[in-house]
This record gives sequence, structure tokens and C-alpha cells, in this order.
Amino acid sequence: MKVLVTGGAGFIGSHIVDQALEAGYEVCIVDDLSTGKRGQVNPQASFYEMDIESPDIERVFQAERPDFVIHQAAQSSVPVSVQNPVHDAKINIVGTINLLEAARKHGVRKVVYASSAAVYGEPQYMGIDEVHPKQPLSPYGISKYVPEFYLNAYHHLYGLNYTAFRYANVFGERQDPKGEGGVVSIFVDRALAEEELTVFGDGQQTRDFVYVKDVARANIMALTSGDNEIFNISTNEKTSINQLIALMNDALGTELKVRYDAPREGDILHSYLDNANAIEKLGWTPRYSLRQGLEKTLHFYRTSE
Repeated sequence: MKVLVTGGAGFIGSHIVDQALEAGYEVCIVDDLSTGKRGQVNPQASFYEMDIESPDIERVFQAERPDFVIHQAAQSSVPVSVQNPVHDAKINIVGTINLLEAARKHGVRKVVYASSAAVYGEPQYMGIDEVHPKQPLSPYGISKYVPEFYLNAYHHLYGLNYTAFRYANVFGERQDPKGEGGVVSIFVDRALAEEELTVFGDGQQTRDFVYVKDVARANIMALTSGDNEIFNISTNEKTSINQLIALMNDALGTELKVRYDAPREGDILHSYLDNANAIEKLGWTPRYSLRQGLEKTLHFYRTSE
């Protein structure tokens, strides 16, 4: 069985590639290396440097004949989506349609799609479940939501199965602390450089941090279960930024310098996602606590300096 992983040189995608190979799948990767790194391409996988919106994607499907597609490639920066919504939509919406067309024509069994908690917008209740109202607040949130409708349409029109995952705040090894990095990777980068951490607001704001290897495992599980469902992939736990810093102090045996700045406009104060649906229907549950994931992440960055 062969899996095509888009974004397979990126943060989450490269972990999915590793786990797919470990599970015995053949793997091919499509990545334009705009944010992915050539050094993260697993040498056991075939690799195509290509945009997902390129018409050349067709020849990849012709050559590789994948049974499954795991679609992680995306424009994932909220600020970029605000500055250039056309660019954002071309990659996240048109790029996904391009993949679905190729998948339909070449007999792909299933597409596993990376959506985002950004589709929900401002939480109306906690924990946010999959039926929570969708009111995305950015072009990015919109462009991750729209493909969910296309997946459903392609299933009804052509029998193409899918699973969509709405990720909480994913963290772990290989996350780029530069640019639109997650708060964990930014803090780890600053902490190891013995630089001051900047917190926007009072640090009481909460997030649901889920470790990348748990996220990758959900994608592998979805190849054989959870057909035509949408799942939150999360820990169902809220952690404040101050608690995150305390955990890092504990893991590092240090006292990090923290500067509290004005809150950023548009930032959601509290968020955690209900994961009961994934536990029940996919059989997935997170295996790593935030502490365990942090320790692995810190070890990775310490040893890769």
C-alpha cells in the first residue's frame, strides 16, 4: 500500500512520513519546500518538489499510483492570509481541489486532510466539539474550512472516502521557531538561547497543546478507520501560557526571564478542543502529556544545535 503525503518535508508531515514507513507503507512526498526542509525528507520515501496547485501533480499520481493521500501541505500563517488572501486561497482551497481531482482520476481510496481549530473562531463554549459553530476570523480559518465541504462533495459524487482532522496547538520536534512558529517552539528557541520570553497579555490565556507524534499517529490510524468523519485532534486539556513556562522551568532546571506585553488584538483568550469523537470512532487517544512532549522537544533542540 502506498501513501502520498503532501507537505511531507514539513513539521507535521515529516513525522507522518516516518510513522507511515514504520507501519510498512510505501511513501511518496510532494512538498514545494516553501516552509518544509530538504533535510527532513525521509530517504526511504520518493520525493517531488512541487506546488500542490501545479498541473504537474497529475504526473505524480500517474507515476506513483498512491492508494491513500495524506494532505498536510498548506499556507499556514494567519498574518500571511490576512496580507494576501488570494495567495492563501490558491494554496489551501484550489490546491486541495487539484489534489482531489487527481485522487478521483487515479483511483485513490481515501484522502486524510489537515484542517484546523481556526475554523471555529471565537469559542462559544468549552471544550469545543465538532458541531460547535464555525465562524472563522481569518482568511486562513476560512481556507481550511472550505475544503471540508469539497471532501464531503467528492465522497458523495465519486465515492472518495476522507477523514478530516481539526488540530489543536501542535508542538514538537522540527517545528520552526521562526516566522509563524507555535508558542512552544518559539519559547524553546528563546530559552535555549537564554533570551527573554515575551508573553502577550497576562499569561492566563489557555491553549490545548497536542504533541506532534500523537498527531502523526492519528493520521496513520485514519488510513484504515474513521471514514467520512471529522475529528478534533487534541488533548481536551487547557494549559495557560504561565503554566507552560513553569513546565519549561521545571524541565530545564532554570528560571526563564519573562516580559509581559500588551495583549495582541484578535487573539482568542481560552481554547481547548473536545476529543471524545476521535477516541470513540477512531480509537485514537493522546499518549504524551505536555510535560513528556516538552522534554522530547527540548532534547531535540538541545542536541541539534
